[in-house]
Amino acid sequence: MKRLSNETLSHVPDRVQPPAYDRTQLKAGIVHLGIGAFHRAHQAFYTEAVLNRFGGDWGIIGCSLRSASVREQLAPQDGLYTLVERSSDEEKLQIIGAVTSVMVGPEDPAALVQVMADPAIKIVSLTVTEKGYCHDPATGDLNLENPDIQHDLRHLSNPKTAIGYLVASLKARMETGVSSFTAMSCDNLPNNGEVLEKAVHQFAGQVSPELAQWIRANTTFPCTMIDRIVPATTDADREHVESVLGLRDEGTVFTEPFTQWVIEDNFANGRPQWEEVGAQLVDDVEIFEKIKLRLLNGAHSTLAYSGYLAGFEYVSEVMSEPAFVRMIETYHAREAGETVTAPEGFDIESYKAQLRDRFRNTSLKHRTWQIAMDGSQKLPQRLLHTVREQLSGKGHIDIIALGVAAWIRYVTGVDENGDPIEVSDPMAQKLREICDRTQGNPEAMARGVIALREVFGTDLIDHPVFVEAVVYWLTEFYRKGVKATVQAHFTE
Repeated sequence: MKRLSNETLSHVPDRVQPPAYDRTQLKAGIVHLGIGAFHRAHQAFYTEAVLNRFGGDWGIIGCSLRSASVREQLAPQDGLYTLVERSSDEEKLQIIGAVTSVMVGPEDPAALVQVMADPAIKIVSLTVTEKGYCHDPATGDLNLENPDIQHDLRHLSNPKTAIGYLVASLKARMETGVSSFTAMSCDNLPNNGEVLEKAVHQFAGQVSPELAQWIRANTTFPCTMIDRIVPATTDADREHVESVLGLRDEGTVFTEPFTQWVIEDNFANGRPQWEEVGAQLVDDVEIFEKIKLRLLNGAHSTLAYSGYLAGFEYVSEVMSEPAFVRMIETYHAREAGETVTAPEGFDIESYKAQLRDRFRNTSLKHRTWQIAMDGSQKLPQRLLHTVREQLSGKGHIDIIALGVAAWIRYVTGVDENGDPIEVSDPMAQKLREICDRTQGNPEAMARGVIALREVFGTDLIDHPVFVEAVVYWLTEFYRKGVKATVQAHFTE
């Protein structure tokens, strides 16, 4: 079967929307670090819409900072891939052409730095996940003890981290008199632009005061809020797209119809007209970000850990169990709902109901295990900021504590049947050591994990209401099992 490519693009059926612009004339204006499925379904989707309507030199050079898998998918296809928007009863297929090429950083770090230093590049965006910022989630400070950060400080011309690549390329631009780019985080972090700015400034300060000052004066770091559910593509998904296209597409991405992108309008060197294709350009992203992180991401993580342990592979399966639905409805109404205020004209109750409908989408095979990855990096912004706010005002914390307890039970690495859990987390070993040491004593286990400053800071271990709530749920999980515990507490 022939691959999707520039040569075969004319063969796609009429029901599939192709690029409406001349790709042979497309020049790159954006470098994106972390070109996974989410970027291709979200930021590249919006940029494609701009190119279709207005044209412009806003092609994307995608960069992987780890494996060559995306390059292997897209390079034989000239960067083309199919984006499939799928609801429970219909689907829409579109060929995305915004990605001009894909680089693999570890193969030639200096080459990627050179590309990022090119004057044609106006924006460097990132989806490198929370752990890619090499920061301490509890404090926001760059972790200067991180081995990769230490490597980059010693060998800045051949960096390993996203922070290292940004500083190395900004240094090259300063030294050659090239204007700076906008560094735009698109990861699920509160104040993500500020997190990125702090990490870059702290790293640059270790390199030279002159560089740090130049970056402060010339580089902007807008905050963004991104929202779209993008599950991992399966072999069955690729087979389906092949049956529709009559072409093989190794880079296809599946997503839901819903999408949202809120961007702080703070760009150093121009930008695409994203606001003309559905993005919101605003002065302050924080209110939108807080709503999304607490109502969507906090609920998603709670569903992922408890659902996985209850034996559900997909989020939609968890949402088929009435007790879990009731748990999330209560979380939306109380724990998270009590801490967010909607902007004017925003119907927050409809938003909550829409979130639950999105979680129920049976056509999106979003695995609980996928959402459960990197919990030590995600919990601070998804659940712990909320619990601190609730504790300060004596608000409800029960379901937040349940979510934390489910995470602790999950990172033990052994499920309720005694089978191993593949825990993907940068702190997996440290967490497993605590859990192994306290096995058989849920209270000691909970206290041992909550004492981890890197995740929980130094304050939460001293909040007896929070600690006791986590201990209660963890004890119940070991006594009854997660599914039975949720059913016992959230069945009407």
